[in-house]
Amino acid sequence: MYRRSFIKTMGIVGAGIASGATTFLSCTGSDVSNAKLKKWVWIVPESGLSEGEWEIRLDKLKQKGIDAVLVQVYASHTAWYESDFLPVQEPLLETLIEVGKRTGMEVHAWIWTMPNNNPYYIENHPDYYVVNRLRKPAHTHPAYVGYYRFMCPNQPGVKDFLTRNIRFLANLGGLDGIHLDYIRMPDVIIAEALQPVYNVVQDKEYPEFDYCYCERCRQLFREKTGADPLKDLDDPAASKEWVQFRYDSVSSLVNGSLIPPIQQKGKQATAAVFPNWESVRQQWSKWNMDAFFPMLYHNFYNASLDWIGEQLISQIRALDKPAPVYSGLFVPALTAEELREAVDISIRSGAAGYALFSYRSMEEDHWKLL
Repeated sequence: MYRRSFIKTMGIVGAGIASGATTFLSCTGSDVSNAKLKKWVWIVPESGLSEGEWEIRLDKLKQKGIDAVLVQVYASHTAWYESDFLPVQEPLLETLIEVGKRTGMEVHAWIWTMPNNNPYYIENHPDYYVVNRLRKPAHTHPAYVGYYRFMCPNQPGVKDFLTRNIRFLANLGGLDGIHLDYIRMPDVIIAEALQPVYNVVQDKEYPEFDYCYCERCRQLFREKTGADPLKDLDDPAASKEWVQFRYDSVSSLVNGSLIPPIQQKGKQATAAVFPNWESVRQQWSKWNMDAFFPMLYHNFYNASLDWIGEQLISQIRALDKPAPVYSGLFVPALTAEELREAVDISIRSGAAGYALFSYRSMEEDHWKLL
């Protein structure tokens, strides 16, 4: 699995999607027609499909009520579009933009943000990468899985790299938006159901998973507080100032460097975000996004479907700036009827719609239900 190798490791494969074609009651008590909900699907692309085959797929999705696709076009190494600064997997995005116009489907470029697994940057820019409390950098000692080579949000070169990519995409005519994923630090504490997969018990923040302690971050924190997090804090994990510094480092990058070039070109800036945001230093309630997609993968947290609604209510209330929140639902963990219930709970809890992860999980029985 490209988006989360956790999913592959857990052996979760196959399932379908469905939505209730009924009228839902919003948490405010007003009727919300299913036709007014915006429905999205995440797509991890396949190589070698013709333009005609993609048109058939997007047209089918449109007929089933899907309004927009989030297509993974950059996942920390190769890109699915042509540029002069990234290796090219296949120039698919340009094709999908044209297909989207013909089918009436919104096309959004889904990109990984902070991970960078390009060998050129690993070899030539080791300073770009986050460092844990044991002083081990992510490009040589990634946490959990090999692709967890996260970059540091405070490094000027990282900002230049990210904004170059975003500006390029924002300039593509016909593209509806840019969907940012992995805008965060590595998980200092992973979701409860995933801990046994990696044979870890994370009852507190352990140093090997705690980022970032690079020279740049330590210098900026010293300038701000007079303290070095490694030398002057007895327990860095217990320091509210140091924790907030990491939240603010990510938020400053997002609001100051990532969102403006997207919105200036009239495109939607959206983000896939974590419900347990503290564990990934991702205080997304402070971001100026046009829309949010919390990944409410209830099974990762050993939670019931009701947890989805509880999270939505809490997260929507926490937003500094009101914006649509779309419930990100993990299809492989849901039967068709469970997905219908998850959608119902989402809308009653204030979601503006829902996003399904992912296209490859759809099965015929669920298409029939749609």
